[in-house]
Amino acid sequence: MKPLVYTWPGYAAVGAALVAGLNAEAGEIAVRHFPDGETYVRLLTPPAGRSVILACGLDRPDEKLSSLQFAAVTARELGAIRIGLVAPYLAYMRQDARFHEGEAVAARAFAGWLSWIVDWLVTVDPHLHRYAKLGEIYPIATAIASSTTAISRWITANVTDPLVIGPDAESRQWAAAVANGANCPCLVLEKVRRGDRDVEITIPNLAGAAGRTPVLVDDIISTARTMAAAVKHLRAAGTPAPVCIGVHALFGGDALPCLVQAGVREVITCNTVAHATNAIDVLPQLADSARDLLNAWVERA
Repeated sequence: MKPLVYTWPGYAAVGAALVAGLNAEAGEIAVRHFPDGETYVRLLTPPAGRSVILACGLDRPDEKLSSLQFAAVTARELGAIRIGLVAPYLAYMRQDARFHEGEAVAARAFAGWLSWIVDWLVTVDPHLHRYAKLGEIYPIATAIASSTTAISRWITANVTDPLVIGPDAESRQWAAAVANGANCPCLVLEKVRRGDRDVEITIPNLAGAAGRTPVLVDDIISTARTMAAAVKHLRAAGTPAPVCIGVHALFGGDALPCLVQAGVREVITCNTVAHATNAIDVLPQLADSARDLLNAWVERA
């Protein structure tokens, strides 16, 4: 029997990519709020005997967690064989350690909760900092869809003589993969973060990069202070106006105006989080990863 995809409001493109890529059926789900703010969920397509997929991004996660839990618990009660979550953006990955006494290690706490309600998880480029892979904190089956090939293709098609720049040492391997795919050089900045909006950037020697267009790539654009600081340094060094590319377009507060004021050529993001800057489609890769995970599950069974 075909997998059944329940798609949350605002994620129609994700649901459509999964239905097409997995030869699945689009299930009907009602998600709304009562006048008092509590969440109402109803599975209008019966899940009994089906492999269920919940298609819902986890940007602004707190608005969605109760509906995800209610849908997963209800699907299981009504006979779903297994339940997976396909979330283009995976929340609560950045607080991955206890930096101050008494802090919640949100990455582990959230992983424990999510692993209780679903059997498997697929996402795009999660913010893995102190972990080498999702399996270190998620006990359930997981798969990661990479955005690097799609980003490399966009750079090749839209930027002449690019120079890919990673925002910090942790991005070296990822930025190098993007640069390799775009057949261009790569360098990595040094970053010291003193607070959410206080970042110091050091740019290495730009010798040999004269005339190239800097392309700053990062997995998340949130406050954009890291990118904006890098753009200002690059412009002061005499480079052409940089292009900024982010996988996940969170854009808190004045992030986008901050980049524009810093002097960027353009800001481009992948379509993991809906935003006006979306120009790189990674949903086919997301569907491919979900299909591979499901096929591996069937083979093990």
